[in-house]
Amino acid sequence: MHRVRDPRWCLIVMFLVISGGVPLTQMVIELRQEDGVRAFDLFSQRPTAANLRAYERSLEDANWAARLSRPWVHYVQFAWLKHGGEKAVRGEAGWLFYRPGLKFLLARPLQRSEVSAANDPLPAILDFRDQLAARGIRLVLLPVPNKESVYPDRVTPRAAGLLGLVAPPTRDLLDRLRAADVEVIDLFQEFVRAREQSRAGSEAPLYLAQDTHWSPAGVALAAKAVAQRLTQRGWVRPGPVEYGERAAPVERLGDILRMLQVPRLEDQVPPETVPCIQVVRRDNGELYKDALDAEILVLGDSFARIYQHDQPGAAGFIAHLARNLQQPLTGLVNDGGGSTLVRQELRARPALLKHKKVVLWEFVERDIGLGIEGWKLVPLPSAATP
Repeated sequence: MHRVRDPRWCLIVMFLVISGGVPLTQMVIELRQEDGVRAFDLFSQRPTAANLRAYERSLEDANWAARLSRPWVHYVQFAWLKHGGEKAVRGEAGWLFYRPGLKFLLARPLQRSEVSAANDPLPAILDFRDQLAARGIRLVLLPVPNKESVYPDRVTPRAAGLLGLVAPPTRDLLDRLRAADVEVIDLFQEFVRAREQSRAGSEAPLYLAQDTHWSPAGVALAAKAVAQRLTQRGWVRPGPVEYGERAAPVERLGDILRMLQVPRLEDQVPPETVPCIQVVRRDNGELYKDALDAEILVLGDSFARIYQHDQPGAAGFIAHLARNLQQPLTGLVNDGGGSTLVRQELRARPALLKHKKVVLWEFVERDIGLGIEGWKLVPLPSAATP
């Protein structure tokens, strides 16, 4: 009588082949490379927690099976399970949100003892303000709200009553800046007010659906708010240059979608149509250009870069602020480095401060807790050598 074998043995054999075959194949691949076998790196450094985490990440990044399967796992995770992984959160009506930004919004309030000096924005901001004041230049801050701070209801309908919610670290910093008499333009109030004044569902979105950045409508609202504050304070007078506008729509694949690193998903999701508006001179029709001898220097991150230095050009925040003020500006943008890197770049280019009356410092809200390089003190060259 023929004996039927237990199918569990087949599963055991398959498991042994996979669990043993993958590392053996990985070792053979690494032996043929100059760097050698990654597994032996464990014995070349001290077994600290940081080194062990770095070792683990190194193994994951180098593993051929992980590289081969990761895009497919992410695709199934996003397309079938409706989960965005470590980088993204799927919201309502096709909206995507940056998960670290959402975590920042939901973070518990930190005690002052829990904030290290390197990650506390206030000392760096006050130091920068005082250095500029020594040169006769005013500092104006422009923290740009995270997308999820303005559109919590697009994350989930259950957050419809939380419009105007401000993350605890953000509220704490804004309160301390006001107490220190730092000039801050509160876009949180401006954006929420704009949403409240618009009819439900009919307002032009202030942020892109697939992206972390603001839309052309958000750009226009921010530029108008800043121009009004500067002129109301009497720090800047409208200039003599007349600017006009020109429609320049572009197709844009959102940065949140690209963070997922799933090429198949990028091919299937259509790019977002963005109704950009370029700024042009009325006298000659030329696109807006910065001027080194301008009265205002704008320091910024990718929110100042988008539409300005990438497609379509001359349609970003700097160009629209210049249109509102009727004068060209000077811009210095460091993509992702609004907290510290842009000031370090300014230190290397102090001539940009010549003729300046105002420095407008734009940075995205999440940099309050997640800024690249933290919030370092950056000494500028002496005023005698700008």
